[in-house]
Amino acid sequence: MDEIDYQFAEEDSPEKFAEKLREAFKDEAYELLAELENALLALEEDPGDLDVVNRIFRALHTIKGSGGSCGFEDIARFAHEVETFYDAIRSGKATVTKQVIDLTLTSRDQIQALFDEYYNQRPADTSKTQELICRFREMLPGASPAGARDQREQAAAPCAGQATYRIRFRPGPDFLAHGMYPVFFLDELRGLGHCTVVAQTDGIPYLEDFKPEICHTYWDAILTTDRGRDAIEDIFIFAKSISELTVEVIDAHGCTDCDETTYKRLGDILLERGDLSADDLQNALRSKKRLGETLVETGAVPPGKVESALAEQRHVREIREERRMNEETSSIRVSTGKLDDLVNLVGELVTVRARLSQLAFTQNSPQLLSVAEEVERLTGDLRDKTMSIRMLPIGTIFGKFQRLVRDLSSDLGKEVELVAEGAETELDKTVIERLSDPLVHLIRNSIDHGIENPSERERTGKARRGTVRLSAVHSGAHVLIRIEDDGKGLDANAVRAKAVERGLIAPDAAMSEQDLYALVFSPGFSTAKTVTGVSGRGVGLDVVKKAIEALRGSIELQSKRGEGASITLKLPLTLAIIDGLLVRIGPERFVIPLTLVKECVELSRQDRKNGHGRNIANVRGAILPYVDLRDRFGISGDRPPIEQIVITEPGGARTGFVVDFVIGGHQTVIKNLGSFYRDVEGVSGATILGDGTVALILDIPKLVQSVEREEVTS
Repeated sequence: MDEIDYQFAEEDSPEKFAEKLREAFKDEAYELLAELENALLALEEDPGDLDVVNRIFRALHTIKGSGGSCGFEDIARFAHEVETFYDAIRSGKATVTKQVIDLTLTSRDQIQALFDEYYNQRPADTSKTQELICRFREMLPGASPAGARDQREQAAAPCAGQATYRIRFRPGPDFLAHGMYPVFFLDELRGLGHCTVVAQTDGIPYLEDFKPEICHTYWDAILTTDRGRDAIEDIFIFAKSISELTVEVIDAHGCTDCDETTYKRLGDILLERGDLSADDLQNALRSKKRLGETLVETGAVPPGKVESALAEQRHVREIREERRMNEETSSIRVSTGKLDDLVNLVGELVTVRARLSQLAFTQNSPQLLSVAEEVERLTGDLRDKTMSIRMLPIGTIFGKFQRLVRDLSSDLGKEVELVAEGAETELDKTVIERLSDPLVHLIRNSIDHGIENPSERERTGKARRGTVRLSAVHSGAHVLIRIEDDGKGLDANAVRAKAVERGLIAPDAAMSEQDLYALVFSPGFSTAKTVTGVSGRGVGLDVVKKAIEALRGSIELQSKRGEGASITLKLPLTLAIIDGLLVRIGPERFVIPLTLVKECVELSRQDRKNGHGRNIANVRGAILPYVDLRDRFGISGDRPPIEQIVITEPGGARTGFVVDFVIGGHQTVIKNLGSFYRDVEGVSGATILGDGTVALILDIPKLVQSVEREEVTS
């Protein structure tokens, strides 16, 4: 097989062996189908792109080869026929037309149906396969060029050419006087790739000779990048005349005479740099101590330069080891269940780490504190690595929307283009899986309700082809996903009329357009005058809102009449571990998600009196409404003389939450409350603190919505 190399027990029967092969091929099969669909849609946009034709050919060839080896003979034969036609396209004997794309997309769907028949027990219409084969044969000019097909497999893409550079940057005496700041240059250097920086302080004089207007420090950097020497020198282009800069290549990708697991010895590095003479090296080698220790003790080399050389050793070894691992195996398939188990274990470890840190603090033992700090560092690294394993580029679901837009716009007689941006933005695998259906709903609504017919668009001065823009971008600990269209937008009057008709608002209710648009997420709400196969039944947007809120996200709609609409989804990067702000009210402790917290201010008893019985406070001249959590949760006891207001900004509106004390930041492992407490409003989960007690995690948006509803009805 082309892609699969698995070993199974010798005692397996042939049937059992084939079954295991098929199961191993499952993920790859559906990935190949997704790649095939994306390539076909790209070919439709540019029919002359032979690189895309080769992508289609490779996907079909792999499905044929690997599928046949796994026992999917019918799929292999079918893929062979489609592959034959695309081989004719590659050789110039056939051309790409809309009919060819339509037929290949239908064939791709048929291959998926055949896979689904085995993997998901969904019956497939096998008679359709032969029909499609006949249609391909009819379009094929002359004889099939199958003989030379296997010899035309494309070679693997070459690896990117990376190199590792040794850089020494020494600012001159007038460097600071010219208004330059060395840290800015080093930060730009880090932006080029994997970078290790070591400061050299041996040039700093004694205090009586110290001149603050002169930069006495210089820096060594080891940088691995594929940007080349010119990109490095361009960073320092305005500092060349007033500083010294040396750039040397010390390791290049593709070096055939270097050992991937070792690197130069410490003495050789110092000799190359000019930091050590050959005589001093020979004298140091006679000592029984480590070379670095001897050089520092004898004063032959300053400690910073030894540290820099050791950092170079570590850096190059890590890069070579990573390169070797990438060449040996680019990826490994792991079941989602195993990843979930690993995340749960890391979560438990984070809780134990908090208990250890608290124990070390209370006992005031330096040894225990040292161990606790080391465990905290290692646990943090393990947490970050584990969470990164679950992260996938959101582009893995963007691809299927191209086909959705193509087919739906064709059915509705519209011309629509989907523009996808930020496909490389990473999100937790669980979030991505649960996000697919809501995005389908939103894109279908944009095309059906938003984008006008071509003739109508021309009458209003727009291009015949409408645009739906799907974008994703990181925003702190969240990802913002935006679905925009350049259609007709929402009619605020129609929304108001429908809301009044359904009894959602009073006829004379004063509401902003933004508040009106939020009503379209109400169950059963629809302004469509006719029911179609796409929409009009009032089912969809309320389901979308519930799905997004179940992911601890939020949804916001904006629209401008005649210009289009935009829906923004704000989703957390992960559902397992968050950074929170730990607060206390009486004996109870709560966690507020740190991403929602803007600042904390004091609330005195006089401030309460100034509110004249209303929950408002004056914060730097601005009125801030707040929620008294002690009253909200019915917690008894005396209030402290000075309380704290935690100011949040969910949905763009500033709201405060009054607590007794703000304890500080807390890395929060989210635990479900169980089915009995699942519907408790304002609480999204719980976490276990270092002392073993439980703290509830507050659902800030839900609390704000709950208070707003109560104010409207009261």
